[in-house]
Amino acid sequence: MRVVIMGCGRVGSALALRLGALGHRVAVVDQNPDAFRRLGAFDGERVTGVGFDRDTLVEAGIETADAFAAVSSGDNSNILAARVARETFGVTNVVARIYDPGRAEVYERLGIPTVATVTWAADQVLRRILPQGAASEHTDATGALSLAQVQVHTGWVGTRLSSLEARVGARAAYVVRLGRALLPAPDTVHQDGDQLHLLARTEDLAEVERLLSQPPAAEG
Repeated sequence: MRVVIMGCGRVGSALALRLGALGHRVAVVDQNPDAFRRLGAFDGERVTGVGFDRDTLVEAGIETADAFAAVSSGDNSNILAARVARETFGVTNVVARIYDPGRAEVYERLGIPTVATVTWAADQVLRRILPQGAASEHTDATGALSLAQVQVHTGWVGTRLSSLEARVGARAAYVVRLGRALLPAPDTVHQDGDQLHLLARTEDLAEVERLLSQPPAAEG
């Protein structure tokens, strides 16, 4: 893939180096030439200029790019650059880093994928200070859906995950069993020791966890 990255801060430089190590062709755009020192022995292109300027993007190879990531420190610059990449140059695989969760939700609804830095960081902190299963591993940019590992009472052992889903109102995203991640099949049964990761509406997550923390109620 050919990838253009706007912003050579800590995120942009780390992203560029990882993509380069995977064999992708990468161009990094930043208006501060000193920022490129973070790249070290980087084999890709370094383009000095404003990341939402059309001429700068053309110099970086946006016309043949498969993906564009706007990860500078400015929300406005990132979203403007993402829109230029998508609407002017037709890049379909575009993502923008946004610090303001409210803005991230708006742009997500406009069809521009975003990474809401504040929301992500808050989720990561919660995962480390609250009991296991009490905070989500991931929340979508709108905050409507959450992915979480939940504690499951041993009374659910032997229950098909399809039945578990129906009874708690959530989807089984994946299971970690004996150190291996598995995608649940229709007949997958919850086993002792399984680590269950569920996708649920954020507003329902506490209730889902409550239901799974106790034995399943008898079906009448």
